[in-house]
Amino acid sequence: MPSPSIVPNDRLDKDFYIVLEDFRSGPAFRETDEGINHATLVRDLLSGQYDQVLRVVAFNPAEGWSRDASEDVAHELELRIGTEELEIPDGLKDFIESHLGRKIGVQLPLPLQ
Repeated sequence: MPSPSIVPNDRLDKDFYIVLEDFRSGPAFRETDEGINHATLVRDLLSGQYDQVLRVVAFNPAEGWSRDASEDVAHELELRIGTEELEIPDGLKDFIESHLGRKIGVQLPLPLQ
């Protein structure tokens, strides 16, 4: 029989985000505090706390799931950059454009009817 966890479940029942970044020595997940939420992640990315972002992974230990959240985060970043007219570093721009599949701010054409 497994022993009970010393970490209270209520601290684990939320969504966490971690960033895979490309360092000179190779890709690695960036060390974070107890856990970073979506709003904090977006704020940290926009403030330049990450240089060469490759992927963003979201997970919830209590619910037992994880997923690649890169595309969702890229869309959120593009929205914030457009509405707040922010300057972005090249590394973050590369991340956003690679996960959107297009240049930042380019409106996709609507199909003609």
